Amino acid sequence: MKLLHTADWHLGKKLEQCERTEEHQHFLDWLIETLSAECIDVLVIAGDVFDTGFPSNTALEQYYRFLRNVKNTCCREVIIIGGNHDSISTLNAPKELLKYFNVHIIGGVPSVFTEQIIPVNDEVGKLQLVVCAVPFLRDKDVRLSIPGETGAERESRIKQGICDHYNRFKEHIAGYKANGIPVIATGHLFAAGSSTSDSEKEIHVGNLGQLCGDQFPKEFDYIALGHIHRPQVVNKMNHIRYSGSPVALSFSESDDKKMVIILEFEDGKISRLEEHEIPCCRKLIRIKGNLDAVKSKLLLLEDHRLKYPSWAEVQVETESYIADLDEQLDQLRVGKPFIERFFPRQVRTSSIQALDGKLEEGMTLADLEPKAVFLKKCEAEFGESDYEDLVKTFEEALEKMEQTGEAE
Repeated sequence: MKLLHTADWHLGKKLEQCERTEEHQHFLDWLIETLSAECIDVLVIAGDVFDTGFPSNTALEQYYRFLRNVKNTCCREVIIIGGNHDSISTLNAPKELLKYFNVHIIGGVPSVFTEQIIPVNDEVGKLQLVVCAVPFLRDKDVRLSIPGETGAERESRIKQGICDHYNRFKEHIAGYKANGIPVIATGHLFAAGSSTSDSEKEIHVGNLGQLCGDQFPKEFDYIALGHIHRPQVVNKMNHIRYSGSPVALSFSESDDKKMVIILEFEDGKISRLEEHEIPCCRKLIRIKGNLDAVKSKLLLLEDHRLKYPSWAEVQVETESYIADLDEQLDQLRVGKPFIERFFPRQVRTSSIQALDGKLEEGMTLADLEPKAVFLKKCEAEFGESDYEDLVKTFEEALEKMEQTGEAE
């Protein structure tokens, strides 16, 4: 039996105001071809199918068309879990219909714990694999809120709650393990030591709830993770992996190789684990330096001969605002049809800057998470100080708003 692990599609994602629909469709078409070429039996999508809880009609159409096209391949089972970007209700809405097509959706933690356990049979109905489909575990899923608890107490309770959730599977999978049936788990979380990019949203306040690889039960033969956009092995434990996002979601991922993970099971064990690189269809380029250095680097750009022309983020270090920067950059694009768009950033080097000039290098207000904007506003109004308690209160209010919105 062969399984393919992917995650963090973020359908509907924009880079500033630029649609990524073409790139996502290129990946989905490639994935359909790969399912057939590799004779994949089971497809696992480890969360963040959509970029927001209220995806556009275009994103929904891509998703449903893909699921329809899967049925034209040899892939018999599709298992989808919800991520922190996904709305539980949006993912779960068609689950009763889709299960008749062997598409299993676990948008959030179900009321019946064992609904997360999905047995997978071969063509003749013989059990071959068991998947413990754990979605993103929200705060309310893993702990009871206690008024007045400290940050350290809250962190400890979140971590313990996540560990307890995975450990509950032990009693339910013991029989399968005794009979030599491989068991894998999914997760959408932040593993300690993971290498992040600029595009991941904090999964719990302050990224609490970070687990080390050895905190997962040893009974799992493989753990398919989502949330981190760079593909990687967790704590040097080869069977615990992030597949990463299939397309670069920010310029910080411009040099990342995008991939899916393919597993093959024989005699109850993993006999093959391979990374399959996803072909790039649009190059994201990041260029830094003063104006002269940036111009020199732009002149040296080469045609990557990809399906879609490249986008380039240009970070210009300057002591004063360059009013005609866009016009100067556009002139450099003449005769370079393989560069479609520049994303200019003016990075102020002066010591005295306004609020929008205090952003981290290469960032604009639109790029920042709400917490970063809040902190910059505090610094602009009250000067540099320790706002730890105020920021924690803001984060808790923000998290509660998001969870309330998802519940509605």
